[in-house]
Amino acid sequence: MVFEPKILAFLCNWCSYAGADLAGVSRFQYPPNVLPIRVMCSSRVSPEHIFQAFDQGADGVFVAGCHPGDCHYINGNYKTLRKVKLTKKMLEQIGINPKRLRLEWISSVEGVKFAEVVREMTEELKELGPIER
Repeated sequence: MVFEPKILAFLCNWCSYAGADLAGVSRFQYPPNVLPIRVMCSSRVSPEHIFQAFDQGADGVFVAGCHPGDCHYINGNYKTLRKVKLTKKMLEQIGINPKRLRLEWISSVEGVKFAEVVREMTEELKELGPIER
């Protein structure tokens, strides 16, 4: 049986979710391994959300927000960057490869980039295999 990773994606409402929507509307091909969750700002994603995703069976977590300088809430994406860096360190300490958490800046017109990131992350997670639970 081939391992198919489950990816939980937290997407900011203003940019990344619209980019994912554009990927779908434009029929860009990407694996169906991702479950998108719309959040008002990527900065609303806490380390607790990420740990809960892994605890509930996700093999990878993808956080996407507006490009730096373009955040609808001024500096939310800078907060996201700090939180993700901290969370990666915490993941490593508990034995989860930090490559399983990915942060990307995706605008509303970057449907192609969204599809590429999902493809790349799916392949990386297939190489890593399932998390030992």
